[in-house]
Amino acid sequence: MFFHNFKYALKKLIRNRMLLFWTFAFPIILGTFFSMAFSDIENSEKLHVIDIAIVENDVFENNLLYKETFLALGDKNSDEQLFSIQYVDLAQAEELLSKDEIVGYLFLDKTPQIVIGANGINETIFKYVVEQIGQMEDVFQASLENKLRDSKDLTSLDSWYVELYQQTMEYFNKEQAMIQDISSTHLNYTMIEYYTLIAMTCLYGGILGMNVINQCLANMSSNGKRTSISPSSKWKLIFSSALAGYIVQVFGLLLLFLYTIFVLQVDYGSHFFLVVLLSLIGSFAGLSLGVFIASLFPSNENTKFGIIISVTMLGCFFSGMMGITMKYVVDQSFPLVNYLNPANMITDGLYALYYYNTLDRFCFNLVSLFLFSFVLILISIFSLRRQKYDSI
Repeated sequence: MFFHNFKYALKKLIRNRMLLFWTFAFPIILGTFFSMAFSDIENSEKLHVIDIAIVENDVFENNLLYKETFLALGDKNSDEQLFSIQYVDLAQAEELLSKDEIVGYLFLDKTPQIVIGANGINETIFKYVVEQIGQMEDVFQASLENKLRDSKDLTSLDSWYVELYQQTMEYFNKEQAMIQDISSTHLNYTMIEYYTLIAMTCLYGGILGMNVINQCLANMSSNGKRTSISPSSKWKLIFSSALAGYIVQVFGLLLLFLYTIFVLQVDYGSHFFLVVLLSLIGSFAGLSLGVFIASLFPSNENTKFGIIISVTMLGCFFSGMMGITMKYVVDQSFPLVNYLNPANMITDGLYALYYYNTLDRFCFNLVSLFLFSFVLILISIFSLRRQKYDSI
């Protein structure tokens, strides 16, 4: 009886055009719009090599720290090149800046002077680098003065000077990593939109869960009336129908992954198996949400459908679908909302895989999602067991 009802429920679901649209077509359409909207944003905000000029004078030539640092940052053969540098005199630097051929220039006198043409991210990076070199120079000079004051063996100063210089450069190179352009492979913030798309697709499984339960309720369908008076086990019928709904939902999720990976070229990182695992638990949570709403609210099918769509879209909104900063705002101002929000559990779990080196936050969201599903299923079971009808 279990497999017979499973097959019947599966056929009924795949013949429902409305369910197929929301489960299969709508996420793919929305993902296409995301790709069209965010592709230009990503390219325009990518960090490119910055054009600058450095005024060549005696001060700059004698300052090894500035000279060697900018030599490394302007190396055209390096994958980490940050600047395209022109070494010119002061008049030429001003001319280049007036023609907007550079974002600014550095002039070393008693103190480093930065002249920029406008305010922007490239100008800010240029100023930041010069400030960092200045801080390293202060540390270098202070260490050198202390060594000169305390050292009794002046013959060892040359080797110590070289060692200190190398340590300073190594420290600066570590600091330099803070402004490297790794957004294309590690820090693509638009990925949060695709994460919310996955969350939405998972939670749309609630529509399938609602449909499954409605087919088993005597006050919702003719099939439910026959089920209520049949000698068959009600729970076998419900679980077989729910399994059919889950399989349809997983198939829709598979189509979304194939489309986003091979057509939209979305990179889900190196933990793709864990991404799939979280999505499978998320689909179960979506199905549980639909079962919960269908069993708890004695309303017609259209009302329940509206509730599921509203809850899903509101959850996706709080997790960042309509605005990436919304997730941060809710996390900071109303953290309890996102702790109870299944869309945020999915989004945050995927976010943790993408941005963090440990799995602690991912596991927390995975367990939270499972507990959320378990609680909803438990409440639904008690609600269904208490339902009785005076007449059908």
